[in-house]
Amino acid sequence: MICRLWRGWTSPENAAAYERIVRGEVIPGIEARRIPGFRHIDLMRREVGDEIEFQTLMWFDSLDCVRAFMGEDYTASHVPAAARTVLSRFDEHAVHYEVLDRREQPG
Repeated sequence: MICRLWRGWTSPENAAAYERIVRGEVIPGIEARRIPGFRHIDLMRREVGDEIEFQTLMWFDSLDCVRAFMGEDYTASHVPAAARTVLSRFDEHAVHYEVLDRREQPG
């Protein structure tokens, strides 16, 4: 399994707008593509000084599945124009980790 990690930062004033864009447009758009081997996406947020940091973790079966999402330059960021307008800065490239051990815990 591969975990794709990406981060972007907003001002506190733009944080709610960015979250709306990601939850209302970006994630549904990715899900609508029905990418083979795409398992799920996590969206996280935290305050860091005078900024709000957002992080996404996307889970794929393999790097080939990531390439199906992004193409051959699979490390490139996926940041639609609407999101760019409210971000202060963002990672130009996502990083990818091979997941060695992921354990579901009993409920």
